[in-house]
Amino acid sequence: MNSQTAQVDDLQLVSMPSAVSCANLFVRFTLTEWSLRPLVEEAGRAVSRFVSAVVDRADPREPGFLTVRLRLSGEYLIVEVEDDQSPASAAAPVMEGRRTGVERVAGTGRLVWCELPLPPGTSATDVRLPRRSERRRSLVTEQMRGEPVEVDPRLVERILTGLSRTGD
Repeated sequence: MNSQTAQVDDLQLVSMPSAVSCANLFVRFTLTEWSLRPLVEEAGRAVSRFVSAVVDRADPREPGFLTVRLRLSGEYLIVEVEDDQSPASAAAPVMEGRRTGVERVAGTGRLVWCELPLPPGTSATDVRLPRRSERRRSLVTEQMRGEPVEVDPRLVERILTGLSRTGD
């Protein structure tokens, strides 16, 4: 694996069956945000497979945690799933045509990974990433500062109409 990571995002989940669908939503959201939609399906399959394996080994009474991580490095998207369970096996999962691996994590647990090539001609540094450092406008903050807050009356009307329909 290339150790030069350009971007990383992760999500920690409880090792229960719902973790599979949550992990898929995380992959879909993150890759859409990174403008890497062509990788959503394959990355989703890898994450589903890795997370399902952790969930299948988990004790439902004390499930533990797992972390789903997506990293952009070199010409690859690296899909990782790390868990805190004692490793069942040290064998890397086989994903046809893809480089995979498994590493023991300090203490208990393991990290399973898979490299997916970025679209042709793209490297990790070329991927357009979201700008999260920009301050978002908050109506509450503006009200606290005494700044005038304008709310679109049509928006309020749509909200009230929607709320009145839910009680029917």
